[in-house]
Amino acid sequence: MTSAKKIIEQTTDRTFPEVRPGVVARVNQEITETTPKGEEKKRIQTFEGIVLARKHGQGINATITVQKFSDNVAVEKIFPLYLPTIKSIEVVKKFKVRRAKLGFLKGQQRRMREIK
Repeated sequence: MTSAKKIIEQTTDRTFPEVRPGVVARVNQEITETTPKGEEKKRIQTFEGIVLARKHGQGINATITVQKFSDNVAVEKIFPLYLPTIKSIEVVKKFKVRRAKLGFLKGQQRRMREIK
């Protein structure tokens, strides 16, 4: 079995909560950093924000676009769901939305109605 097939099998058996547009999600990703001495350090980086879009369905190529505000500057990041460095995705809040892609939220903070 080739190494590509092994990676696909290892990543496809992972399950994530229902991540869809309008959900505030917390994505934990493992980051590898190199120190000036040449040592590699691994740490978990958390990125929490609202999901603007989900693309490519349930397949191996599925991605989500997450936007957060840091010092009143909008920061967007696109996460492939089956990336091996993504350790977990947690749903923090759910908002009521009527669109599949929330492009109108880009760069803006808006008030939305929360689903209980």
